[in-house]
Amino acid sequence: METTNERRRTPLDGAAVWTGPEVAGCADWQHRLTSREVADLESALRHANATGKAMLALEREDFPLPVLASRIAAWMEMLQRGRGFVNVKGLPVDRFDEDDLALMQWGIGLHMGTAVSQNAAGDLLGHVRDTGADPNDPAVRLYKTRVGLDYHSDGADIIALMCIRPAKRGGESRMVSCGALYNEILRRRPDLMPLLYEPWYWDRHEEQGRGEDPYFTLPICFDANGQLRFFYLGWYIRGAQRHSQVPRLTAAQHELLDLIDAIADDPAFYLEFMLEPGEIAYLKNSTALHARTAYEDFDEPARKRHLVRLWLTAQGEWADSDAFVQQGIPKKQGVVSDAAAIAAADTGKA
Repeated sequence: METTNERRRTPLDGAAVWTGPEVAGCADWQHRLTSREVADLESALRHANATGKAMLALEREDFPLPVLASRIAAWMEMLQRGRGFVNVKGLPVDRFDEDDLALMQWGIGLHMGTAVSQNAAGDLLGHVRDTGADPNDPAVRLYKTRVGLDYHSDGADIIALMCIRPAKRGGESRMVSCGALYNEILRRRPDLMPLLYEPWYWDRHEEQGRGEDPYFTLPICFDANGQLRFFYLGWYIRGAQRHSQVPRLTAAQHELLDLIDAIADDPAFYLEFMLEPGEIAYLKNSTALHARTAYEDFDEPARKRHLVRLWLTAQGEWADSDAFVQQGIPKKQGVVSDAAAIAAADTGKA
């Protein structure tokens, strides 16, 4: 098996190594639901509601998808062993209320893995909306604002983003292959490669549990069973510098962070798309980084940009026991959930 030292000097290859221009015109990462597949989801929704169970209590058999089952297996193959992302389009959002759409997102997820916590409030199903929160507050997660989100990973094996409503303007999604990013770092600055595998300090943004440090340590890259695991949130690393206990970043570390950001933000590497209503984007976190441009929103709460987010740990034949970060965020007392924050924002109480 190839060692880590050998990996640092060897370019990666395979389906997960791609550039945006290469895949932009490909159809294999996009699927538009057929009428039979939509009917399958509607039937599963009725079945789930008839159980009388709360959403979080539902199990896979409570949301049966006999028609979509083989399609979901193909999506999982693409996520775990292919390019690492797939977009599913065509869910008729105008036929369902937001609770039913959230339940569909949850139900599909039951066939893909196990949901993990997305924030200190313990939310297993998150809502990505501007709550009016201050993006300069270190305790604020930026998905609750309208500012752009730089390229990053989330704290789970797989993420799913369902678009209910887009923004008035902006809010494009971007993705970049971690493999292509890795190869370009190797090509430009091979001297920086060892730093990827060394521990870095990351800010917890006030989501630490009782007795925990306000930061944690983790390398950006890790090799598991011969596969690269890439985890990156540049602003979490830079943000950790606010803590006096954290060692100061070296000049070489600053150079590596700047290089990662520059490569990821190069149109020659990233794929850009706009999520349409009824579209779900699935992404394997250790395979691709994702970003979002800043956006302008509508004034009316009912028209504001709204995405429903799910973080999953793959199970069954798709289980990835060596997934880099897949346990979610520990729950913390006294933290407001996404749904409560949105309700407060819509009523002007945020």
